[in-house]
Amino acid sequence: MKDEDTMSNATLSGRVAVITGASSGIGEATAEHLAALGAKVAVLARRADRLNDLVARIEKNGGTALALAADVTDAAALRAAADRVRSELGVADLLLNNAGVMLPAPIEELATDQWQRQIDLNVTGVMNAIAAFVPHLVEAAAERGVADLVNVSSIAAQNIFPAFAVYSGTKAYVTHLSRHLRAELGGKNVRVSAIEPGIVGTELQEHVTDPGAQEWLAGARQSMEWLTPQDVAQTVGFLAALPPRANLQQVTIMPTGQAA
Repeated sequence: MKDEDTMSNATLSGRVAVITGASSGIGEATAEHLAALGAKVAVLARRADRLNDLVARIEKNGGTALALAADVTDAAALRAAADRVRSELGVADLLLNNAGVMLPAPIEELATDQWQRQIDLNVTGVMNAIAAFVPHLVEAAAERGVADLVNVSSIAAQNIFPAFAVYSGTKAYVTHLSRHLRAELGGKNVRVSAIEPGIVGTELQEHVTDPGAQEWLAGARQSMEWLTPQDVAQTVGFLAALPPRANLQQVTIMPTGQAA
């Protein structure tokens, strides 16, 4: 992807951003966008080859990036990643909690393995990243006057989508968690934001196996133009570039054609 920004538009110069789920989709696009705005970026995901390709592209465009091959469900691996960020890039002052999975199915199918996988990634993975990097954010905010914790939720946190109950529940957790963390961390100059996108064209849809959900998604793709990962990436860049006094605590970004 070619970012519209250039390194001369270095509105995030001096900042250190960590992006989970960075091997594709929103995470990949956000890493490239923040790097183009001047931030040093640490990109974290399981697929090392994808991360290495991403780092190469960022560096080719004049940015600084560090690949961290780790699974967000592994708390020890995230703590080790946080240590690497500190030693190689500096203290992180932006965390994009983006890694997640969407596996819809009617609740009566009792797809308990899929339930657990969504909870592991969308809830426990978020908490593992928070545990590893909130100490960075608090330290950075004390030194620099601002830090950002941005959690990727979903419009499913607010609205009702049959067969998406477990996924929607995990995203409601992320949104409500973000509100509470903002109350705890705002006084320390750590801004907390939840981004709730509507449908974004990413690999997320490729993981869906339920025929009813597949049919619904296919119809939605025909009936409207979906958001792109770059749309969400630019929203993250906007949040991070706000004056330190300003915190958008919850941002809902929808395809124009998506009613709910």
